Amino acid sequence: MNSTSLTPRTGGQILVQQLITHGVKQLFCVPGESYLAVLDALHDADIGVTVCRQEGGAAMMAEAQGKLTGQPGICFVTRGPGATNASAGIHIAHQDSTPMILFVGQVARGAMGREAFQELDYSAVFGTMAKWVVQIDDPARVPELVSRAFHVATSGRPGPVVVALPEDMLTEAATVADALPYGVAETHPGAAQMAELAQRLQSAQRPVAIVGGSRWSEQAVREFTAFAEAWSIPVYCSFRRQMLFPATHRCYGGDLGLGVNPKLLARIKASDLVLVVGGRLSEVPSQGYELFDIPTPAQPLVHVHADADELGKLYRPTQAIHATPQAFAAALHAVRPVAAVPWKAHAEAAHAEYLAWSDPAPIRIPGNLQMGEVMQHLKEVLPADTIFCNGAGNFATWVHRFWPFTTYASQLAPTSGSMGYGLPAAVGAKRLWPQREVVVFAGDGDFLMHGQEFATAVQYGLPLIVVLLDNAMYGTIRMHQEREYPGRISATQLQNPDFKAYAQAFGGHGERVERTAEFAPALARARASGLPSVLHCLIDPEAITPTGTLQGLRSAALSKS
Repeated sequence: MNSTSLTPRTGGQILVQQLITHGVKQLFCVPGESYLAVLDALHDADIGVTVCRQEGGAAMMAEAQGKLTGQPGICFVTRGPGATNASAGIHIAHQDSTPMILFVGQVARGAMGREAFQELDYSAVFGTMAKWVVQIDDPARVPELVSRAFHVATSGRPGPVVVALPEDMLTEAATVADALPYGVAETHPGAAQMAELAQRLQSAQRPVAIVGGSRWSEQAVREFTAFAEAWSIPVYCSFRRQMLFPATHRCYGGDLGLGVNPKLLARIKASDLVLVVGGRLSEVPSQGYELFDIPTPAQPLVHVHADADELGKLYRPTQAIHATPQAFAAALHAVRPVAAVPWKAHAEAAHAEYLAWSDPAPIRIPGNLQMGEVMQHLKEVLPADTIFCNGAGNFATWVHRFWPFTTYASQLAPTSGSMGYGLPAAVGAKRLWPQREVVVFAGDGDFLMHGQEFATAVQYGLPLIVVLLDNAMYGTIRMHQEREYPGRISATQLQNPDFKAYAQAFGGHGERVERTAEFAPALARARASGLPSVLHCLIDPEAITPTGTLQGLRSAALSKS
């Protein structure tokens, strides 16, 4: 596989060489006969291959690496059922603006259009979820189209690309040169735009900033933090983007997620300038599209985004800045106040409100296991750069509200609200950075969506820790059920396995935690085991949220009827 050689190579060999050329070090897959030629070419390639147990998990692992690095996560799956299983990861990458490339096996070219075994029209299947869907029918075009796939996945608003690979194309030989390594173009703001922003800030009385989206970096976070420090501007993180601003900073005001602090919302609504960087203000951070008026917000809005199509798409900004977060943050060094800002107390109050809201000490829930004390212990013993991973469910509130994210690339959580994401994401993180501590928060229903990937963690010796909160139900749905149909429990109860035994059966470490005092020693044993671990935490079903109970929800709903 020499890029300067023009000797014939199979489509599979050409493809693997393109991955190497574009800097791919790892990929995730579930093997299939439709791309055997690629698997054979990978045998001799310097690319780490993680074999997964289900295509949805494999796609989520790839998406997680794309989210952490800004480089496309790579996943290979087989045709038909393999592709549809992987669609959950594609949807996450789409809604989370994550660069990712899914390579999918396809039937032989001569059989296409006959509904052959496991045949699918991938443009039709993935057309609304992916930025681009392409089928490579000629091995000589592999360098061209794979290069374009990397470009599309990382440009503008990043997202997933799906590349279909007919199995006979992968065994056909061609003589073709390799492409050059892809590069990512940064769109920079103009000097006049930055001067206008400075003027708007200087004229404000109660400005706020909201950071979100992708295309950030550790340096960009540092530069934006320095900007916030200079202006004493309160900064809020978008839903599940808390790694974009340090929670310990005096300007941090909290996150715009689910069950948000009411004082946070009031402060944003009362602001007279809103600076949004990187995010789209989609449904959750906009609180059901009610935080700002559509199409024209009541507050002056400065919107910074890497994709011009997102500027004015939903909210009409007072000032639109077409720039990537990295380029915009780098340009902020020139935006400095010319006089003392009058709103320092505004920022201090915002941070004080966050500190009070995120203090787990006063939290008391029904049952013998107090999650407030659990979160306090995690804050005391885990490194600040621990990577927290979670899927979807009420359990995630414990992380989002009570863990102080202070480090870039320390949060893996789907803004799409996809269940089962936490464990595969943790595998992806540990394969990328084995030296980092990785903790999964999962619910019982959430965990078993992709619980089989615990076997993947064991196979590759990845000592991640799963804090599994078991309340024997699909808790979020039960919460809504009690609000809308109080007392009419339907299709939300679960009968669960012994998750301690589950972990041990796979060759990992398992603990059962029923009382608060049991958690700290169980965590210590798990961390010392050197094995993937599950802490099976039994939660009282009444403890549906940190501050609410099922009975309370039911009583409130019945009182309205």
